Amino acid sequence: MKVVLFCGGMGMRLKDYSENIPKPLVNIGYRPILWHVMKYYAHFGHKDFILCLGYKADAIKSYFLNYNECLTNDFVLSEGGKNLHLLNSDIHDWRITFVDTGINSNIGQRLQAVEPYLKKEDVFMANYVDGLTDLPLSDYLDYFLQGNRIGSFVCVKPTQSFHVVSLEGDVVSDIQHVTDAGLRMNGGYFIFRRSIFDHLHDGEELVVEPFRRLIQARQLLGYKYDGFWACMDTFKEKQQLEDLYTRGDAPWEVWKTTSADQVERVHA
Repeated sequence: MKVVLFCGGMGMRLKDYSENIPKPLVNIGYRPILWHVMKYYAHFGHKDFILCLGYKADAIKSYFLNYNECLTNDFVLSEGGKNLHLLNSDIHDWRITFVDTGINSNIGQRLQAVEPYLKKEDVFMANYVDGLTDLPLSDYLDYFLQGNRIGSFVCVKPTQSFHVVSLEGDVVSDIQHVTDAGLRMNGGYFIFRRSIFDHLHDGEELVVEPFRRLIQARQLLGYKYDGFWACMDTFKEKQQLEDLYTRGDAPWEVWKTTSADQVERVHA
């Protein structure tokens, strides 16, 4: 199944971190968050990617054009360097389509721009590329297919630290931390049927007018998930993800934990 990745935004709240690279190339560990998101999908068998490019598209293209698997994987070097054997690999079986979708385009416009590459897809996935999760993707996909709707997104609990206020006139009737308020937010992990394009008009932002049409037609599903999810929208959030990775406690690296479980079952 094809995966559309929205990689064209400017990431203004992370701009102070780096003026030279786009947000999808900001590293978690020694690989960019874009790689982590793609590795997540590839782990579940979805390795056909469409990158919606915009801001600093050349940097993203260069990253993959110059990708050296020897620098990120174990390998055996022999015959004085003449023979090189990779012991594992990252992206050799990925298919990546790079599409310029405009510097100032919104998400809806970027999705429209890649519609020609989705002509044969009854169902496809999409992602903002700024959030990481340990969501069991196969369960989510099964839920969507059984629901027989046009669109869906993962609904997660807010991770920010602020308080939600209820008012009666000008009098505060309640105040509670956002994590206790029962609120959920769009986690940026989407699944769509191709008919989403019938509900997306020129210039519209994906989650505004088109989603309202889907809601009115009862064609939009929300998949509740309470496991790990975290976004990288600010430098503080980037540092929190970096700390998890450095401690060896990166829940989104499902390709590591699942592989270990599978090895145990084989030898049991």
